[in-house]
Amino acid sequence: MSIATDMFVCQLAAAEPWPENATLYQPLKGEQILLSDNASCLAVQAFLRMCNLPVQVVCRANAEYMSPSGKAPFIHVGNHVVSELGPIVQFAKAKGHSLSDGLDEIQKAEMKAYTELVNNMLLTAELYVQWCDDSTSAKITRSRYGSPYPWPLNHILAYQKQWEVRRKMKAIGWGGKSLKQVLEDVDRCCQALSQRLGTQPYFFTKQPTELDALVFGHLFTILTTQLTDDALCEKVKNYENLIKFCRRIEQQYFEEHDQESVLSSVSRCSRGSSTK
Repeated sequence: MSIATDMFVCQLAAAEPWPENATLYQPLKGEQILLSDNASCLAVQAFLRMCNLPVQVVCRANAEYMSPSGKAPFIHVGNHVVSELGPIVQFAKAKGHSLSDGLDEIQKAEMKAYTELVNNMLLTAELYVQWCDDSTSAKITRSRYGSPYPWPLNHILAYQKQWEVRRKMKAIGWGGKSLKQVLEDVDRCCQALSQRLGTQPYFFTKQPTELDALVFGHLFTILTTQLTDDALCEKVKNYENLIKFCRRIEQQYFEEHDQESVLSSVSRCSRGSSTK
């Protein structure tokens, strides 16, 4: 099959209606999922709900290994398997569902810049705290990551993952950072997001975009995840408009499914896992 024919087939498939049996796969919610994966999964769920696209969430211990990119979450829609928020946004757009079509070119460029900021700062900080902070990795991360597997596989997989993440941190210049420096980066990111949001309900318009879904996924998960201390959570809590932003999206898109608000759940979360 030629490249042109292959692209034509993909375009036809993407143009098919969104099915009722679409599935989102993520790691086990209660005992396995880590802060960074939970944030990414919640961001995708938020985006799909904002688009009013139904999806069934399925938890699998091997979701990371099932994913075509090796990262959670991923969705199974018809004959397609798509992982991570960015490609899922593009896949939904190909099916006629977009949250950012109303933005002009300048706004789209700005949205892309803030998306990169969140991914480069918040997501990287989450990975650092999980795997590079010795206290967190020893008390929470390794045991949760390996929890679905028997001994000694649980330890082997956890240490292998830790080595991979630490190697990545060195490659991007984060290997020599202290936890204090990482938290300062998080604070600068939150400050930039807070200033951009201002008193608006969402970042660009009166309706949310994929940036709102991404930011919500990370901030809400940081607020509702208990680590060895509250240092990461406190950085977010310093910005009242970001707290209200999280509450607004939770109430509008998740309230029917959840019992607690973001503010009430901040102090009552299960260890290493979102309370949602």
